[in-house]
Amino acid sequence: MIQSRRPELEPNYKGIRLFLDTADTQQWQHWLPTGLFYGVTTNPLLLELSQVTCSVSHLKALASLAFTLKAKEVQLQTWGTTVDCLVKTGKLLAAIDERVVVKVPITKIGTEAASKLIAEGIRVTLTGVYAIHQVLIAAASGADYVAPYLGRINDLGRNGREDLIAMQRANAGVNSTTRILVASIRSVDDITLLATEGLDTFTFSPLIAADLFDVTATNQAATNFEEAACRMAPNNSL
Repeated sequence: MIQSRRPELEPNYKGIRLFLDTADTQQWQHWLPTGLFYGVTTNPLLLELSQVTCSVSHLKALASLAFTLKAKEVQLQTWGTTVDCLVKTGKLLAAIDERVVVKVPITKIGTEAASKLIAEGIRVTLTGVYAIHQVLIAAASGADYVAPYLGRINDLGRNGREDLIAMQRANAGVNSTTRILVASIRSVDDITLLATEGLDTFTFSPLIAADLFDVTATNQAATNFEEAACRMAPNNSL
């Protein structure tokens, strides 16, 4: 049996966690060395976009690279149309490394599979969340993370930010240790606004990662500092 690593036993459980939401290893190599990201999140659609075969052997190689790049966690999604299939694949993914978190869709069979995985000490993210009450499903099951899709909620004509804030309040209201992992982020402003409401875990694309550093005044200040340093030490001596 895989040893349980429940959130309450982890050092520094509270506090911000950022994940890079892509299976593109070139982007991992570009962004993970910044030290900004706690880890990476993937799913079969992201694997397809990056032309990575959705198989346990390929995901094992993918996870190995991420850990080499100092990721603390890698989230890999199980697949299958039955509880047994989801559980079987989920166990194989979890066996890759104790730092793997198994993602499971928050359907009825997905939740049943997640409960079985959690009972065996496997860390789980319930994903594909669109409704506020679904965070309570995740809290009741003991999932480590629950992943609502902010941008896609907006696409349904609802106010995604307001829904995420309500999810956070519901989660806090039942004293759950399940982290709300905000996904489908369309702008940096989504992150900063939700952070003011207590949400502290986000996964986003490399494009959003680039936007975090796209601050003209800061970049100009850095250029000015370097120019001044060169003027004062023209030979670039120490």
